[in-house]
Amino acid sequence: MFIACRLSDPLRKKAVLTACLALAALLCLPPALSGAPAPAGTTSAPAERRPLLQPGKKTLYQRVISHPGARLYSGPGQDAAPLPDAVRTFTAFYVYGREGARLEAGVSTTGPDGWIDANKTTEWPQAITMLFTERSSRMPVLFFKDHEALVQTCTDEHLDRRMAAYRAAAEAARTDEQESARQNDPTLPVIAMEPPDREGAVSRDRFYLMPVLNMDNQFQATKLIEVASIDPGLDPLNTAAGEAGRTPPAELRTAIAFVIDTTISMRPYIEQSLSVVRDIYDKLEKSPNGDKVAFAVVAYRSNVALTPGLEYSSRVISDFKTVRDRASLEHALAAVREASVSSHSVDEDAMDGVKTAADKLSWEGYSSRVMLVVSDAGALKGSDPHAATGMDPTEMADYLRANKIWPTVMHIKSPKNRANHAPAEQAHRELSRLSDGNASYIAINASTPAAGAAAFDKAGKALADSYSQLAEATAAGKLLTKPAARALSSDPEQRARQLAEITGYAMQLEFLGSHRRNKAPSVVRAWIADADLEQLGATPPTQIMAVEPAVLLTKNQLSDLSAQVKLLIDQATRAQRLGGSDFFQNLVSVAAQVTRDPSRFSYAPGQNLARTGVLSEFLEGLPYKSDVLGMTEDEWYNKSVGEQTQFINRLKSRLARYEEYDRDRANWESFGSPNAGDWVYRVPLSMLP
Repeated sequence: MFIACRLSDPLRKKAVLTACLALAALLCLPPALSGAPAPAGTTSAPAERRPLLQPGKKTLYQRVISHPGARLYSGPGQDAAPLPDAVRTFTAFYVYGREGARLEAGVSTTGPDGWIDANKTTEWPQAITMLFTERSSRMPVLFFKDHEALVQTCTDEHLDRRMAAYRAAAEAARTDEQESARQNDPTLPVIAMEPPDREGAVSRDRFYLMPVLNMDNQFQATKLIEVASIDPGLDPLNTAAGEAGRTPPAELRTAIAFVIDTTISMRPYIEQSLSVVRDIYDKLEKSPNGDKVAFAVVAYRSNVALTPGLEYSSRVISDFKTVRDRASLEHALAAVREASVSSHSVDEDAMDGVKTAADKLSWEGYSSRVMLVVSDAGALKGSDPHAATGMDPTEMADYLRANKIWPTVMHIKSPKNRANHAPAEQAHRELSRLSDGNASYIAINASTPAAGAAAFDKAGKALADSYSQLAEATAAGKLLTKPAARALSSDPEQRARQLAEITGYAMQLEFLGSHRRNKAPSVVRAWIADADLEQLGATPPTQIMAVEPAVLLTKNQLSDLSAQVKLLIDQATRAQRLGGSDFFQNLVSVAAQVTRDPSRFSYAPGQNLARTGVLSEFLEGLPYKSDVLGMTEDEWYNKSVGEQTQFINRLKSRLARYEEYDRDRANWESFGSPNAGDWVYRVPLSMLP
């Protein structure tokens, strides 16, 4: 009953009924299915059809993913009748046969559902797709016609010059007709490119799929990846796809939220935060675009059940206010007082403050979203029983990215907390990590309260002032200067301006791309580098990732994954207490199945691939591996008990993030399906086990 309620799509129903019948057969006819002679007088059940195997594999089946507008037909011939059930965009099908221009396909491994046009599908040997990283210091991605052209480019002594020439040629032709002609021109190695900076980035709101078809790992600093690029656009059959039903922002408005630690030692910085807001408001009142920048304040401390005198764990002091309402914000902030008692730990519940700001402030209507976290302490770990969110900074950073919020942490390093400086800095860097490898993190040297307050004042004003200029420049139609890839300054004020340039430029390109409804390039097959080749060819070379891996999961598959991870955490806890050797094998099996083939994982989530002897097939050829898949069993058992516990706690934090994915309605794509269990989400590989 539970399965039937979750899976209401007709194709899914058929797959589940078939699986249930197969399970019933397993329970009722064990001798026949185990290969033993059937009892006299019985009739053997007909053998189930299995999908075609991938070339050279014994257990991995051929899979394709459907394009917008795909249909299922009753047969391979062009005169075959279309089947009544609609095909959702980006449905993964197993291939049972190939005849003419069509594939015999099914959503399960127990039988086909019909025939589908091959040109309405893309081969997909595993479930990994690529996402463009934010555009700050990196250049737009170029799509190469073939592997050889990309290898020749990477081995060119003058890589930066060659890439510049290719980019100039690609930017010279930006219409669909020219792009189509370029893809068919045998003399041009580059067949498509990401939108150039002047047009903006592909918005994070835009749902596209870049399935990985092949990979080459011959270069140390970058992987070469064969991909397709599919954008559902505004397909009327998929009314929820891409940007349909979403109104692009008419103007760039900036929201800056101060998330302030208000424990005993933070009094000088509460006062300085008010000084920063006042100073920027004074400037905005003289600007014609002053109403396009707003400030909010959230305060946090720690667990009040443990220490009632703290009054609150986190609290919204004021929602976003523009210069028109500055008196209201200043009044609210002036009333904030530091706590009168100490909390239970040197670390405070920073993640609760961050999540309260993300969830309870009115971010709607603001395309540029900035969060300034101010603290002289670290952050409670998600596994701490007194932490409110259950998430570590890494998972919280992913949560903020999904909400298009850019965090910067101002870490006040006072002599009192010297012993906690290193772990606190690590946590804050994880929360504010950028794709170029830097962190939006500013250390404030507070050798004395006066010195710390002065440095904080300068850095805070530099940040807020730079973000205010972002709104004004965009309103005036000016593209900000692209920040150069360089080491960040250790001086707080200078570093603040550099970080504002990096994140501000990325936010402006995101706004322009959303405003213009930029599409991902449409490419059947092409090769890309996962790092910015121009930066690798520069002097000195810098590695900036241009794309990052994710796995396409349905709500049902994410639910199955959550349930299995819960079981694994329980199993790990028992193993540490009582002993046991199955935990790591089961964990690797889950990670491998979800990365390679989430549909099969949903049907057999507890399968131990190591015991069945097929783990190597699931791991071979994966272009990217999660933390677990990159670890050997010996490495796991050589970890100390403390290290294993730390790893298990990380799983708990991932599990808390999965619960937030489930609630994140804005980033699930339904493609017209009324059944929420069939909606899809691109889960970053870094968030999988």
